[in-house]
Amino acid sequence: MAHFDIKEGEDFYYNEQGYKVFTEKFHLKRGHCCKSGCRHCPYGYDKKTDTFIKNDKKNK
Repeated sequence: MAHFDIKEGEDFYYNEQGYKVFTEKFHLKRGHCCKSGCRHCPYGYDKKTDTFIKNDKKNK
């Protein structure tokens, strides 16, 4: 597993409830989908259906 430094405001931020939320940039830096249904998942994973949805944003 690759280890790299993460930076607040760039790779993550804290939401109103105090939880750490990873950004799209972090997910792309990590290089794969964790299938956790992340808010900013660039891979198009849908946790409700356990499938990957075509993501036009990633393909541009």
